[in-house]
Amino acid sequence: MDEQTVEAAQAEQAAEALRAEEAAQAAAFAEVLDEGKNAGTRDIDFLLDIPLVVTVEIGRTRMLIKDLLQLGQGSVVEFDKLVGEPMEVLVNEKLIARGEVVVVNEKFGVRLTDISSPAERLKHLK
Repeated sequence: MDEQTVEAAQAEQAAEALRAEEAAQAAAFAEVLDEGKNAGTRDIDFLLDIPLVVTVEIGRTRMLIKDLLQLGQGSVVEFDKLVGEPMEVLVNEKLIARGEVVVVNEKFGVRLTDISSPAERLKHLK
């Protein structure tokens, strides 16, 4: 091969390497853009897997230890709520809703009747 042919071949190889590098950069850039578009979805999906403790509170009372020790089968513990008052639904010990007790397929549940507003939830965070 003559010198011009070798130089032309080298120039073609360099141009091809440059095109390959540009294509790789474009693909990497497109991947970053796709990650940006899906970032919000991934964040929400991550939050959906966080376990929370949900508690339904039917009432509260204070007892002396001696009274607690006297409890036995058939004992009645009196709570501070009246019959028919809504039950409180707590998530991680924070009030988020109120509801009424229901029985579904012989299991107890709570039908939500009032969900706390964001302002009320912030007030209960203190």
